[in-house]
Amino acid sequence: MAQRRYAVVGTGAIGGYYGACLQRAGFEVHFLLRSDYDWVREQGLRIDSVYGDFVLSQVNAYVDPAAMPQCDGVIIALKSTQNAQLVQILPPLIGPHTTIVLLQNGLGCETAIASQFPDNPLLGGLCFVCANKVGPGHIRHLDYQAITLGQYAPDYVPCGITPELEAIAQDFAAAKIEIHPDGHLLQSRWRKLVWNIPYNGLSVILDATTDALMAHPPTKQLVTEIMQEVQQGAAAWDCEIADAFIEQMLTHTEQMTPYLTSMKLDAQQGRPLEHEAIVGEPWRWAAARGVDLPRIGMIYRQLAFCDRLSQA
Repeated sequence: MAQRRYAVVGTGAIGGYYGACLQRAGFEVHFLLRSDYDWVREQGLRIDSVYGDFVLSQVNAYVDPAAMPQCDGVIIALKSTQNAQLVQILPPLIGPHTTIVLLQNGLGCETAIASQFPDNPLLGGLCFVCANKVGPGHIRHLDYQAITLGQYAPDYVPCGITPELEAIAQDFAAAKIEIHPDGHLLQSRWRKLVWNIPYNGLSVILDATTDALMAHPPTKQLVTEIMQEVQQGAAAWDCEIADAFIEQMLTHTEQMTPYLTSMKLDAQQGRPLEHEAIVGEPWRWAAARGVDLPRIGMIYRQLAFCDRLSQA
């Protein structure tokens, strides 16, 4: 088979970094941009990475999705708060054999896309990466870069390692991206929430970096208790999260480079928060199975208030 062509929808820290890795490896990549379109069209993309800096002096840059070609793989790296735009963005990019790769956090984001493109394979990706966009076309990659990737099926029924999942995973591995195919997407999403809910939520509410949260024993204990609530919510949906996984997340965070979470950066820059997908949906999913998650419910209400103030 000929090498796959990729589109990246949302060339921020996540889409820019992974898309640039694919192009560096020789894949044809088309980037949809917004505010820094002119800069990237003229100057390209710059990646300052813990694994080695590189510059793509020429990239296929677009501001209008209608001008983009159909692609074999479409990587969606927008924030979940922007998903309403996908109804207009995606149709020009997607053909009968296109695989959609959704790199977003939270629960339930695949459902609307699957209803719009029911015949296209849809993969959900959970990124464990520390990266920030620090200027036009300029991404700083601080630590980690792993993606857990699973295929979506209606109601998140586990569907194993499919040929479509395996093919995309092979491309990402060829681009030197650490990739972990997983046959149980819903379980992978709950596992990612073990990190996302406490650190994203508390970083906004307490105005703190990850290292500050871990250095203070009371907040480290609160982080642990929130992780245990995620574990309870996952169990209500028959998704097992071991105690050892929680310990692993705590240890990884203590060892990682001090980091402002994506939600904290959004709050600082006055952008809408992803509190619905990352915090509200898991809280509601657990409640639907009769499981109360009081700390997560409190974080959700506080984030909703912060978001309302910033967007007023």
